Amino acid sequence: MRVGEQSRDPIDQILGEVPVPASLTPEDVRLAVRAVVVHAAEEWPAGPKCRNDGAAYPCRLHRWGRRVLEAHGLNERQIDALVRHGNPFVHVPFPFVLTGPRTPAPPGPAPRGQAGRPVAPGVRPVARPGGSGRPVPPPATGRPRWPRAS
Repeated sequence: MRVGEQSRDPIDQILGEVPVPASLTPEDVRLAVRAVVVHAAEEWPAGPKCRNDGAAYPCRLHRWGRRVLEAHGLNERQIDALVRHGNPFVHVPFPFVLTGPRTPAPPGPAPRGQAGRPVAPGVRPVARPGGSGRPVPPPATGRPRWPRAS
């Protein structure tokens, strides 16, 4: 069965779909990542089944997780990359923003640091006590990067 098809499982027909929250929270996104990873497909002779509960793939929770992640802004390739990665605790940024090519800076003078020199984008000038006031790159967050769709 494909992800978008209607399930023929009697339980799914009785219970219906799990509703997607009207406004998503970071907790909804975390639970959706866990749902799509834990309830991934497993091949059986009769066809793919959910590896967590043995229902026909995709099960109710996997479908719900995909709908939440799509509402959050991820596309199918990115969701499939999360499933292939296999870590149900991987971090998806909230709010999710696609990072594409940088837009050119608006016309006008470039931002300048304390010494009057132009400052590179993404670098903030910081005055150090007794220092020269050179630009300092932003600190690393220490969080693992989530997998990119390739």
